[in-house]
Amino acid sequence: MKTFALLLAATLLTYHLQASHPGYWQQQVDYTIDIDVNVTNYQYAGSMKLVYTNHSPDDLDRVFFHLYFNAFQPGSMMDVRSRTIEDPDPRVADRIANLSAEEQGWMRIQSVTMNGKKQSITESGTILIVDLSTPIRAGKRATFELVWDAQVPLQVRRSGRTSSEGIEFSMAQWYPKMCEYDQEGWHANPYIGREFYGVWGDFSVNITIDKDYLIGATGELVNANDVGHGYGGMKARPKVVNGKLTWKWVAKNVHDFVWAADPDYVHTTHQVPDGPLLRFIYQPNDEFDKNWEQLPQFMSKAFSFLSANFGTYPYPVYSFIQGGDGGMEYPMATLITGHRSLRSLVGVSVHEAAHSWYQGVLATNEALYEWMDEGFTSYASDLTMLHLFADPTRKAHQFAYQGYIGLANSERENALITHADHYTTNYAYGMAAYSKGQVLLAQLGYVIGNEVRDRGLLRYYEEWKFKHPTSRDFKRVMERESKMELDWYFEYFEHSTRTIDYGIKSVAGSEQETRITIERVGLMPMPIDLAVTLNNGETQYINIPLRIMRGHKSKPSAFEGSYTIAEDWPWVNLEYTLTLPISVNEVTRIEIDPLRGMADVNRENNSVEIDPETRYQYERR
Repeated sequence: MKTFALLLAATLLTYHLQASHPGYWQQQVDYTIDIDVNVTNYQYAGSMKLVYTNHSPDDLDRVFFHLYFNAFQPGSMMDVRSRTIEDPDPRVADRIANLSAEEQGWMRIQSVTMNGKKQSITESGTILIVDLSTPIRAGKRATFELVWDAQVPLQVRRSGRTSSEGIEFSMAQWYPKMCEYDQEGWHANPYIGREFYGVWGDFSVNITIDKDYLIGATGELVNANDVGHGYGGMKARPKVVNGKLTWKWVAKNVHDFVWAADPDYVHTTHQVPDGPLLRFIYQPNDEFDKNWEQLPQFMSKAFSFLSANFGTYPYPVYSFIQGGDGGMEYPMATLITGHRSLRSLVGVSVHEAAHSWYQGVLATNEALYEWMDEGFTSYASDLTMLHLFADPTRKAHQFAYQGYIGLANSERENALITHADHYTTNYAYGMAAYSKGQVLLAQLGYVIGNEVRDRGLLRYYEEWKFKHPTSRDFKRVMERESKMELDWYFEYFEHSTRTIDYGIKSVAGSEQETRITIERVGLMPMPIDLAVTLNNGETQYINIPLRIMRGHKSKPSAFEGSYTIAEDWPWVNLEYTLTLPISVNEVTRIEIDPLRGMADVNRENNSVEIDPETRYQYERR
């Protein structure tokens, strides 16, 4: 019966994906994992059963697993990269190179079988290569069983033991994780500390650990009465065996699993109205307890806002767990450092929770489309923070614009399409993934209209949730919603480092007309919003579409005045002259992009004040 249920679920998933996106497919995994943790030497023994469904049209003669803990050894690719990059992450720097044998991380695979037969395996750093005795045919399933031992590294990056805040176990990237195989093939990238990509599936995880430890994790605890520690309430009757408890967790339709454990953790909950149950798991600390006690109210409002604006959160729970080395998102949970001010604690919690939408549910390959992960999340979290902390002095996304423009003017920029591991500097990666990615989404509202973009985001969520969308898929959603062509926008802003710079070159006229010549100084073309202010205080707005857009946006709600669509601008023309039936004597000011929606790298040439001496012939020097 169980086998039939699995086959039926796989068939229904395949049918749904192909019906909604013809030709699209994605692989499926179902993990059952058991581990037994030794809290004295920070080692554990693990066994795993993995049912792998090959929905691809290809026969697979080998598979790959991530062995992330192997990165925390001197001489690993992560160690070498950190010691040779121009601006290393200070959390890593040369720390891996200096780990003692007891502080290093490792995974040692004892055996791998497929359908009961032992398979040939090769460890290559953080990747396990499994050469299959029999290919997994297209449309078929295979059952793998793995046995391994592991040592948890000293906390260096994301995962590890005994963190700087005293958390015993921050267990991210802790199990042999099947690499993703998609339309572009295998993604068996060595781990050097950047991003992740996982296969959709179900997890059943049983963690046996010393009875004094409380655990927070992805998913739902299904034996709360057996473990106590605030779970199970009055019905709890902890089942201690040899001084240990076994915690049983289940997570459905996710692509990763995280957990953390500490003997000093406390645990509180908060129910979001019409939303998930929130869990807050942290170490008591006199200096920071008050901030953790206030966090639930903020995060309840945040989840309601995010669900209303970006799509309904689809899971029953979400856990905020003190651990790790900053903030890192996982399905239904995040690890965050907890020794923070209230504003900082809320900020990191909002950002990591927003990842539940961008990469958690819309599971892009964040190693290749890191800007769709970090950039879209930064966009959503910025709006959420403004919702929680009203700040009339700050415009939404202004810091992202400043960061991106600083990068663009630094001559250190790499194109957004750069693989996350291969940026030349950490600075270039951070500004691209977080700031430029956020700007791409904010600026898209300038191109097609904010209301259209916002509708498109909800449509994108509904069409691509629980899948692996690419930037092409996102573009197509926005094209259908806006009824415009947007190839040019993504080709320039994602695939190149060409910048936007428009300026008012000259103003001339007579009693009957005003002629305004605009020039494109930068290499990236854009539609233009132009504001012309008259001496009676009236402002007229003109939109100049790009011809390659095949359309134009509607009047922005912030424009109070007339709104005219001018003749479109062929991108090959470096200049554009707009003739208005207005006496030049009436014009006092002209400005390109008055709402600052365009990421213009030089705004000094964007506006001009027309005074009596230059009214009939202004030309920028």
